Amino acid sequence: MIEAIFQYEFLQNAFLTGMIIGVIAPLLGAFIVVRRLSLIADALSHVTLSGIAASLLLSKTVVMFNGLNPLWLGMTFSVIGSLFIERLRAVYKHYQELAIPIILSGGIGIGVIFISLADGFNTDLFSYLFGSVSAVSRSDLWLILVIAIIVIALVVLLYKELFLLSFDEEYGKASGLSTKALHLIFMVMVALVIAASMRIVGILLVSSLMTLPVAAAMRIARGFKQTILFSILFGELAVVVGLFSAFYLDLAPGGTIVMSSILILLVAIAFKKWQSIRK
Repeated sequence: MIEAIFQYEFLQNAFLTGMIIGVIAPLLGAFIVVRRLSLIADALSHVTLSGIAASLLLSKTVVMFNGLNPLWLGMTFSVIGSLFIERLRAVYKHYQELAIPIILSGGIGIGVIFISLADGFNTDLFSYLFGSVSAVSRSDLWLILVIAIIVIALVVLLYKELFLLSFDEEYGKASGLSTKALHLIFMVMVALVIAASMRIVGILLVSSLMTLPVAAAMRIARGFKQTILFSILFGELAVVVGLFSAFYLDLAPGGTIVMSSILILLVAIAFKKWQSIRK
């Protein structure tokens, strides 16, 4: 595959995109897991599916939208979904977790309607559902790179605030943090990363890349910063192994990346257990 990467542009696009996603997905995933909001990624991925289906429908029925990159509408829907989640969390103050299944259900419902209007599934939609090595274009790569730069810059600039928000939101409010604004910024970042990741991992599996490397890292890391570093390391490893496996076995990369993540998690659990037995 290494020789093929230098020969074929679509493999370069897929490999570079995968490496970028292997950083930003676990990076935000660490904050998501600590805040016990793992299902948010699932909810927003289903909203993104609605945007993708809507884009494919528009490109099929409206001439002026022919050739529209579905990633744009997928990102738009994902960001709008994140805003709705924050709004519903404010409405259901004592039952904030209700916001997630509400948006998830809405995303699935709207997506099914658009898919039905577009006369069912097609090859393009399947590539978004489960990921595709050949579907990543150079324009997708540049867009994902811009998203990655924005996300990493915001996490670096707002690290202390996001850390405090994740571990002790009440103290953050008492110390004068604008928690609503931080929640909003964080949710928009998650929405953008999910929309960016779907090309490689697939809409239905993208949440796995945000949570499984973090779950593995938490077994062996000491402290939150170490958890982030190990999460990114495991995310990169899962992407590389998954892409190579997908290339040689002719499989959807989403499945191979997720199974690589699960294998890493099992190794981390076994290593931790071995350490405890030694002690």
